[in-house]
Amino acid sequence: MKRARVGALLLAVALVMTACQQKPGAQVEGGELTIGVGGQPLLVYLPTTLAQQLGYYEEEGLKVKLEDLQGGSKALQAMQGGSVDVVSGYYDHTIQMQAKKKEVKSFVTMLRYPSIVLAVSPKASRPINSIADLAGANVGVTAPGSSTDFFLKYLLGKHGLDPAAANVQGIGGDAGAVAAMEQGRVDAAVMIDPAISVLQTRVGADQVKILTDTRTAQGVQEDFGVPAYPAAVLYSSAEWLANNGDTARKLANAIVKTLRWIEKHSPDEIAARMPAEYAQGDRGVYVQAIGRAKESFSRDGTMPADGAQAVHRVLSQFDAEIAAAPVDLTRTYSNDYLPR
Repeated sequence: MKRARVGALLLAVALVMTACQQKPGAQVEGGELTIGVGGQPLLVYLPTTLAQQLGYYEEEGLKVKLEDLQGGSKALQAMQGGSVDVVSGYYDHTIQMQAKKKEVKSFVTMLRYPSIVLAVSPKASRPINSIADLAGANVGVTAPGSSTDFFLKYLLGKHGLDPAAANVQGIGGDAGAVAAMEQGRVDAAVMIDPAISVLQTRVGADQVKILTDTRTAQGVQEDFGVPAYPAAVLYSSAEWLANNGDTARKLANAIVKTLRWIEKHSPDEIAARMPAEYAQGDRGVYVQAIGRAKESFSRDGTMPADGAQAVHRVLSQFDAEIAAAPVDLTRTYSNDYLPR
C-alpha cells in the first residue's frame, strides 16, 4: 500500500511538471517568459543580464526569467524542448536550424564581433605554436555543438586540417574554462571574456599564447575577411514569434535601450550594475574586460544583411549540411521588431 501511494505521488509530480512545461512556440501569458542564456556570466551576453539589472524588461511590462545554460547548443536544445521561450545565443544557430528545415529567427543583434579567443594552455601536453598544431590535441569549447565549437572547426578547416582534427571537450565558459586551462586538462581552448582575462591575470599574460582573437575589428577581418561578424542575438522559433510579436518587440526595445546605455557609460559603471560573482573574484580584471568588450557591442540591434551572408559563408566551409541546403537568410533574422 505504501509503495502504491509513493508511486501515485511520483506520477502526480510528473504530471504537474509536464503541465508546467510550456509547449514550444506557445503564446506567453501576462508577459512572463524565460530566456535561456548560453553562459550568462560571459560578456558576449552581458546586455541580456544588464537589461534585467537596469529594470528595462520590467519597464516594458515583461516578467523575464534568465536561465543560465552551459553553452549555446544547450540553450538551443532548451528552446526546442519548450523549457525556455527565447535564447540569448549566437546567430549561427538560426542558419544551422534552417539547414535542418526548422524555422528559427533572430530579432535583435547584441554583438557585432564574435569576441572569441583561441588560446593555448600554459600546461599544454605538447608544443602548440599555430592552429595547425591543434591536430590531435584536446581543445576546450563551451559545449560541443556551440558557436565556440563552430569557430574551432572553421579555423581548423581554414588552415588545411579536417574540421574534426582536434579532440573537442566541453568545459563551459567561465570558472570551469579557466580551471581547465590553468590545470592543463585541455591543451587549448576557445574562450570568451571575462574567462580569458582572468586566466591571463592568474598565470601571467605571457604564459597564455593567443592563436587568434576576434575581440576587435582587426581580428574579425583577419579571421573572417569582413569588418563585422554578427554574433550574440536574441532568437526564437518562427512559431513563437508569430504568436508573441508584441512580446518580441518589447524584448528588442529593452535590449536596444541597454545597448545605448552601455555606449554612454564607463566600464566601471557597467560592472557596478552586474552581479558581483561574474567578476570571479577580481573586479579590476572584470572592468578591464568590459572596457575591451565595449567596441564589440551593436549600437542599434540591427542585423546587417552582409553580416548574415558572412556567417553563412563561414559555416558552409566546414558544415556539409549547411553548404548543401538552400538557406534563405532572410528567414533567419528580422529587423522588424526593433524600435523605430
